[in-house]
Amino acid sequence: MPMPFSILADTFEKLERVTARTQMLLYLVELFKKTPPDVVDKVVYFLQGKLWPDWKGLPELGVGEKLLIKAASIALHVSEPQLEQLAKKLGDIGRAIEKVKAEKAKKTQAVGLLAFMKAPGGQQTGLTVEKVYDTLAKIAMAQGEGSREIKLKLLAGLLAEASPKEAKYIARFVEGKLRLGVGDATIMDALAAVYAGSASMRSIVERAYNLRADLGMIAKILATKGIEELKHVKPEVGIPVRPMLAERLNDPAEILRKLGGRALVEYKYDGERAQIHKKGEKIWIFSRRLENITYMYPDVVEMARKGIKASEAIVEGEIVAIDPETGELRPFQVLMHRRRKHDIHVVLSEIPVAVFLFDTIYVDGEDLTVKPLPARHEILEKIIEPSDTWQLAKGIVTSSPEELEKFFLEAIENGAEGVMAKAMHERSIYQAGSRGWLWIKYKRDYKSEMSDTVDLVVIGAFYGKGRRGGKFGALLMAAYDPDTDTFKSVCKVGSGFTDEDLDKLGDILKPYIRDRKPARVDSQLKPDVWVEPALVAEIIGAELTLSPIHTCCYGWVRKGAGISIRFPRFIRWRPDKGPEDATTAKELYEMYKRQLRKIEASSAQGY
Repeated sequence: MPMPFSILADTFEKLERVTARTQMLLYLVELFKKTPPDVVDKVVYFLQGKLWPDWKGLPELGVGEKLLIKAASIALHVSEPQLEQLAKKLGDIGRAIEKVKAEKAKKTQAVGLLAFMKAPGGQQTGLTVEKVYDTLAKIAMAQGEGSREIKLKLLAGLLAEASPKEAKYIARFVEGKLRLGVGDATIMDALAAVYAGSASMRSIVERAYNLRADLGMIAKILATKGIEELKHVKPEVGIPVRPMLAERLNDPAEILRKLGGRALVEYKYDGERAQIHKKGEKIWIFSRRLENITYMYPDVVEMARKGIKASEAIVEGEIVAIDPETGELRPFQVLMHRRRKHDIHVVLSEIPVAVFLFDTIYVDGEDLTVKPLPARHEILEKIIEPSDTWQLAKGIVTSSPEELEKFFLEAIENGAEGVMAKAMHERSIYQAGSRGWLWIKYKRDYKSEMSDTVDLVVIGAFYGKGRRGGKFGALLMAAYDPDTDTFKSVCKVGSGFTDEDLDKLGDILKPYIRDRKPARVDSQLKPDVWVEPALVAEIIGAELTLSPIHTCCYGWVRKGAGISIRFPRFIRWRPDKGPEDATTAKELYEMYKRQLRKIEASSAQGY
């Protein structure tokens, strides 16, 4: 049976009203119990606020605010200025559309005419999840001459047929403002509970999602074929694998102890991590955030065609900008100039790149994620045809802390950020989508400050004073806690920004500003505005310290205190990282413990 879109709209409304993750989970379980298996993928995409995974590189809806208002004006038979004025008053186009539709529904019913929308006590609309999704997909795919009129006609028809509540959420989805605060982890818990019988089966769902980063697809396999089918999912060329992540330490001896006494140590290049897929002559390149960035690197596409000897393969490497005259490595910021959509060939000669490969995930039908690192590395060496700009990451195998430190200093001298140390024992599998002690990054110190930068997520903003009056002057930053799928406050950062940074801050934050605390945010400190966790920034500070007002690692070190950063300073935005890729609470806890040990050691030596 088709699924009424009203069920989804009702769930959206419930999710917007709660902040507790447990309650969100209950609402999602209730939703999936009402969802036919063949439409569950579309429901999941709606919950994620997208029509399809970003990596597919398919068109976005392409409907701006003016076109949305025009479509609503046609659907509701009201003037555009009237709608604009109401939207400005309510602060939301979706609410404005809902209000007008509700008032018209009452008038229609009052004269005894057939209601064309759902009203309190009235009839259900004919809109289904399938129809809404398919119509929105047609709107997105309408391109070229005449596409604006097609988009307008389709959207107006959809809004006319929708109930007031349905129209509100359709408008918000179209506008990109359907932010429900539901993370993928909560969706997976609900899917496991409904289609696998228990949320404890989440690990199987998550593993499949990690190997094929399309939660809608994974949900449909689970709902139609069962949990056993998910156990056999393996990587597929053309669908990105969620990348394996690293912990961090700054003591070579401790690094080697964590890794079992012996490690492969490779340069940690200051570039863009890339997952490169090959199938015959077809090449895909995906970023750390699983965006399809093939268009940015036509030169890397040619390198991969010539440099991967397997018919099908998924390899990982770092794309690094190089000086065209000296061949020396250039910093990450230089590489980001390649993010232009047009005239990419203009910058190819200005910003040439090299690729340093460090892992392989899949080759000619074989899932290599279950193999230990030495076996994966051996296969990588066999399938790679090296060149000056396409080669294995420079590395050594060592059991010596002194040799590791010497290699680390060499990496810094040669323009790298530091090194990555990787376990080589039989349990050193590729943990897709996970952060663990199989990979450890060791990055350079920054003067006498914190031993490393951290990547934190913006969860709020504060208005500036004095010279910064009238614009945002500081940000509330958080670490990610994967155990609770929440973002816990760490510090308020207001230094390190240039005047240009501050001028742009309002526009950068605007799409993510919320009128109340997002569901996955855990903060006692209340900013002037809340921000949906989406933007990641690199932060440095003087030291880690205990704080009674910040919730990161709250109670872990001392009752009534969390971990914060003293004198934090903004370094740069990290567009290559998603919020779940940020520094975790556990990482900050480990950093704090190491800092404490150094202080205690210095005191014991009389320093």
